[in-house]
Amino acid sequence: MDTDTLNTLFLEARSHKFFLNKPVSEETLKKVYSLARMAPTAWNTCPMRIAFVQSPEAKEKLLTTLSPGNVEKTKSAPVTAVMAIDMDFPKSLGVLAPQMAEDPVFSNMPEKVFQPFVYRNASLQAGVFIVAARTCGLDCGPMSGFRNAQVDELFFAGTCWKSNFLINLGYGSGQKLPQRSPRLPFDGACKIL
Repeated sequence: MDTDTLNTLFLEARSHKFFLNKPVSEETLKKVYSLARMAPTAWNTCPMRIAFVQSPEAKEKLLTTLSPGNVEKTKSAPVTAVMAIDMDFPKSLGVLAPQMAEDPVFSNMPEKVFQPFVYRNASLQAGVFIVAARTCGLDCGPMSGFRNAQVDELFFAGTCWKSNFLINLGYGSGQKLPQRSPRLPFDGACKIL
């Protein structure tokens, strides 16, 4: 991988708080998803779902769910991706993993095992989504700091989708970007056993 690509995806990539007033096309969002959907998941379950909040009406609804510190950031983003989880993902297994479609593993899985399984796999996909967005020239501002139950009521009522976290998407302005905080060195974060 060349240095420019490494910089774009990792070394110079930042979590942006504010964005330029420049729209993100539907074509770009589709391209990001087409890359992100290739993320690995257990048994190819692919439980990540995404609601791209872009219209002024949808944005106004979303703003009512945010903690105060996230309102201005989200207002400046042309798109906010509500990264969600489909708790009813087993219904898609006929397409995604036909060998698992009739297997009762998920219907027999205790809730205390099922919940972490679904969140783990959807979050893995969401991490790849961020890399895919950067690959497509977008900057990202992932965040929590919102009322999940309210987001679910406003955007996912009548479905089995549950919000996980938000990612503001667009073209970062560079405004209010602090110096990059340190990261732990290999020896501080890793063990080879």
